[in-house]
Amino acid sequence: MFIKIAQLFLSLTILVTLHEFGHFWFAKRFKCRVDKFYLFFDFLFPFANIMNFALIKKKIGDTEYGLGWFPFGGYVQIAGMVDEQMDKTLIDKPAEPWELRSKPAWQRLLVMMGGIIVNFVLGIFIFWMALFVWGKNTLPITNIPHGLMVDSSAYEMGLRNGDYITSLDGKPVKSINRIPVEIIMNGVSTIEGVHANGKKFSLPVNDDDRSKILRRLKKTSFVEPRFVPTVAGIDSTSFAANSDLKKDDRIIAVNNVPVIFYDELKTQLVANKNTKAELTLLRGKDTVRTMCQVSDMGTLGFWPGAVTEPKIEEQKFGIGQAFVQGIKDGMEQIVMQAKQFVVIFTVKDAHKKVGGFYTMVQQMSPEWDWHAFWMFTGFLSLALAFMNFLPIPMLDGGYIMFILWEMVTGKKVSDKVIYYANNVGLFIVLGLMVYANTDWLRN
Repeated sequence: MFIKIAQLFLSLTILVTLHEFGHFWFAKRFKCRVDKFYLFFDFLFPFANIMNFALIKKKIGDTEYGLGWFPFGGYVQIAGMVDEQMDKTLIDKPAEPWELRSKPAWQRLLVMMGGIIVNFVLGIFIFWMALFVWGKNTLPITNIPHGLMVDSSAYEMGLRNGDYITSLDGKPVKSINRIPVEIIMNGVSTIEGVHANGKKFSLPVNDDDRSKILRRLKKTSFVEPRFVPTVAGIDSTSFAANSDLKKDDRIIAVNNVPVIFYDELKTQLVANKNTKAELTLLRGKDTVRTMCQVSDMGTLGFWPGAVTEPKIEEQKFGIGQAFVQGIKDGMEQIVMQAKQFVVIFTVKDAHKKVGGFYTMVQQMSPEWDWHAFWMFTGFLSLALAFMNFLPIPMLDGGYIMFILWEMVTGKKVSDKVIYYANNVGLFIVLGLMVYANTDWLRN
């Protein structure tokens, strides 16, 4: 868990620092005075006047650079930026030449878009470099020898173990990992494929189906490759550790009921939970029988491996190819973020799956994996770019909304309106943060 938290902490630190640098660079470029540039907050966020102190700070020119004590986020304090922390008495005073509010609308727009621009460019750059260094792995549906293993939501829709999904709304499936995401995000209405017996099928998908997939997605995979299992490892605290079950054994029967695939084995174990079951094992060329207690969850306590692993296809890219693919992948992520935002409001119970830091920690690799780390950081950078573009007061998108209104109508929104809107926006954002970070209670 520590490694997961450390990876998320480093990822967020990089992204926040560079996001704030985007605002900082444009502000300096347009000769705005920047009073502070801090990594982490030097106050008890979100209360700007409580516990004000920094771990490290140094003033260079007009700007105080520092490391705050509250290990979350960071900020730049730009003179004349109307936000919830601004001294209210300054609003009625004329804008000074070094203040942001005195600058023309196009300059203010770029200052407020600076963080979004940096996050977008950074996300594309990370994808570019990751593709060049590590390439891209996919699992085509054609590389799965035994078809798919389906969860309960897929079963209720009419899918069966051993099925092959060939297309969604007539579009060929390129990778099984994308199937549930495509169904949810793209509003897929038909799943086409072939049953294990060779018969073709076409199954309808409705909003209730999408909701079921979404509800169970964190616990199950909807579909995954069907495989013939072997014992890859044994939990030393489990019932399996007290039996004759050994690494590399293959379970071929439970209480004399033959099993071939992992889904068949799970079905028999659940049917015999809380009992001592006779396992028939294939150990090398020998057939061995042993008794083992089955837990109340229908498990023995071993980690399954596969006799034959599905063939993962690895695609390598030259520097130019990686750049083009990086842009393509980055744009797909932005589109996916927009679709995900729509899904929250259109798919039943989707809002319950909005996650916070706990969810992000769970997505990190349990071991320090630089490839996984940078891919997550690239994804998160683009997600931050999208979220900050939302027209919510206090977020960058709120300022952008006011400035665009001014540029279109020729009428500047008053500083007082922006000030009070930002205070309302602060409570909206804090409310959303609290909701997102209590996902572990909801789920």
